Amino acid sequence: MATVELRFSAQPEHVRTARLVAAAVARRAGVDEAVLDEVRLAVGEACSRAVGLHRSNGVTTPIRVALTEEEKTFSIEVGDEVPGAGVAAADAAGVPGARASAPAEDFDDADGEDEMGLAVIRGLVDDVEVSAGEDGGTIRMSWPVSSADVLS
Repeated sequence: MATVELRFSAQPEHVRTARLVAAAVARRAGVDEAVLDEVRLAVGEACSRAVGLHRSNGVTTPIRVALTEEEKTFSIEVGDEVPGAGVAAADAAGVPGARASAPAEDFDDADGEDEMGLAVIRGLVDDVEVSAGEDGGTIRMSWPVSSADVLS
C-alpha cells in the first residue's frame, strides 16, 4: 500500500495543485482514464470545502490530503481541523460524532455551500464517507483500480 500525503495552507489557489496531484497519483495507481475527471472534480470540491471551513473559522492549520493506492482501490482522504462545523444537518444524522452539536447560527453562511459541495461529491463518487468529530472532519472517497498491470 503506497500513500502520498499532501498538506497545504487554506488558500484557494492551492486547491488546483491538490487536484493535479490527485489526478497524477490516481492515474499511476491504475484508476481508469475515463474516471480521472471525476477524481479531479471530487478532490477539488472536497479541498475547496475544507479551505472554506478553515478560512471562515479562523483555523490556521493545513488541509490534509492522503492519497492511498491499495490492491483493488485508490482512496483519497481530505481532512479539515474545524471542530463542530461542516456537516449539514441532513448529513449529521447518519454520521457518528457529526458536528451537529455546534450552534447552527455559527455556520449559517457555510451550510448552503457545504450541502452543495457534499451533494456534488456524492454525485461524482460512488464510495464516499463523511465523518466528523472534535478534531475536525474527513471526506474519504475511493475508486476501483484496473486489474491490468500499471506502468511504472
